[in-house]
Amino acid sequence: LGESSHSHLFQFHKDGFLVLEHFFTTEECDSMRHQIQRIIEEMEVPPHCRTEFSTNEEEQLQAQGSSDYFLTSGDKIRFFFEKGVLDEKGNFLIPKEKSVSKIGHALHAHDPVFKQITHSSKVQELGRKLGLERPVVVQSMYIFKVRLWALPLVAVTPHQDATFLHTEPLGRILGFWIALEDATRENGCLWFIPGSHTNGITRRMVRAPSGASTCVEFVGSEPAYDDSQFMPLPISKGGLILIHGEVVHKSELNSSESSRHAFTFHVMEAKDTSWSKENWLQPTLELPFPSLYT
Repeated sequence: LGESSHSHLFQFHKDGFLVLEHFFTTEECDSMRHQIQRIIEEMEVPPHCRTEFSTNEEEQLQAQGSSDYFLTSGDKIRFFFEKGVLDEKGNFLIPKEKSVSKIGHALHAHDPVFKQITHSSKVQELGRKLGLERPVVVQSMYIFKVRLWALPLVAVTPHQDATFLHTEPLGRILGFWIALEDATRENGCLWFIPGSHTNGITRRMVRAPSGASTCVEFVGSEPAYDDSQFMPLPISKGGLILIHGEVVHKSELNSSESSRHAFTFHVMEAKDTSWSKENWLQPTLELPFPSLYT
């Protein structure tokens, strides 16, 4: 943040987001991209992605398998695929590096490269400048945002991160979003509604009661947002976007030839904060939320 940290902090509190260009070096970005290639080369397709659909019962087991896979991914490195990239036997219909939509949710804990980035001195210094006293890392994700020609284009609908990561009180969740390639309007950069972090949240994703047909459910509803209020935030490779847990943001489809890789992690100020027991993501004995400051 440097000399201008006061104006930066003011901007963040006013808008609910802050763009810090060239926060990470090209080398740091490339090391994350190379590491993710290695992780994908060693990837095994999870069994629930390999079931051949036949009976309803098997479909239910399949759905249960994927919900368990998702719900228990908080302390592991797991793979989430784009729709339609696997046949019913779990074979790839397209090159496997193009088939993964994201990898989550504990890269920051289990992978040396992502751990080093998450706890890098510049991230810790930024946390201190933001006044975080006891920040802990709750989850991380590598997002590919590849243009899949054969498949329907997918946009990320407007949302607030606190819908998925609920705390009492609100205002304790902070996202760090790192562009590992230039993010442009064509390849799906983030869009924000400035100032929208001050109105609380209207929707929560909670764990469904056991025995329910889905693993999570939504409580409340997402209001209709006015498209004209969104502002695009293109950012170059190595740039960091700080995202307030309640700011409304989205990304449009990737209509370009290039991918838009990003690494993102979420931090919670743990001081005087309670993490909702209803959140899909829960700390485990194997992995309590690690402190950001090492």
